Amino acid sequence: MTGKRRKRFWSDDEKREICQQTTLPRVSIAQVAQRYTVNANLIHKWLKDPRFAPQAEETGDVEEANAFLPVEVSAAEAAHVQNACVINPAPTPSASRVDITLSDGRRILVEGPTALASVVGLVQGLMV
Repeated sequence: MTGKRRKRFWSDDEKREICQQTTLPRVSIAQVAQRYTVNANLIHKWLKDPRFAPQAEETGDVEEANAFLPVEVSAAEAAHVQNACVINPAPTPSASRVDITLSDGRRILVEGPTALASVVGLVQGLMV
């Protein structure tokens, strides 16, 4: 004998109870649907119906909980936050060894980590 699936009838109270369970923390609609062996799309349909959807005071009024709040930030605080947000500033170019030979034969040798801006300043100073 082949069994024929019968359409289930859910009372309004059962629909409300099932919809209420979807508001619990860390519980998905899919989990509730599996628990009651009902299609998750049907639960979504029930949730759209105001007769079965959980009331705003029971759910903590989700729209109000996710609302934006006005914030005032002073210029000093903004500058502090902006400076604190710089995590990895761009590295300054440097050289570990600079060897400069002048036209009159003199030689300048700079060893160790040196910022290239310092080397450019040195060369410009020699050209004066």
